[in-house]
Amino acid sequence: MNAPKRVGHVVLNVSNLEASTRFYTEVLGFEIARQSDFGTFLTCGKIHHDVALFQAPEGARPISQGQIGLNHMAIQVEDMDALKYFYQRFKAHNVTFDRLTEHRMTSSIYFFDPDGIRIEFFCNTTATAEEGLALMRAPGRGNRELVLEDVPA
Repeated sequence: MNAPKRVGHVVLNVSNLEASTRFYTEVLGFEIARQSDFGTFLTCGKIHHDVALFQAPEGARPISQGQIGLNHMAIQVEDMDALKYFYQRFKAHNVTFDRLTEHRMTSSIYFFDPDGIRIEFFCNTTATAEEGLALMRAPGRGNRELVLEDVPA
């Protein structure tokens, strides 16, 4: 049976291409793969691009949270140490947090980019993908708050 392999990349329309490029590179740590007058193509270093930022037309308005459209995009980091590192880094850059969540199969930090687009940085908390899927399917599985404040990065 044919099925999608993975999400290839995400393209975001942004209000200020220069400011968003700085945020995604200097704060989030993406590398620039290519820049043009209409957009910036960003990579995690392994493929041609993971995220692209396109300059939105003058006067474009963002969709309010909870409305139809993108809810958030998720970006995986290597492990809990990396997640703690980014949490401290985001705090140092005054990033606006939405929430920190322990999903059982992942630990996640949700925050907003300069245009209010919600982003999730997460790490897997299981040894295998099969364990993660079993947790996701477990009856009664619920989320809880992820506490990172008391744990040094």
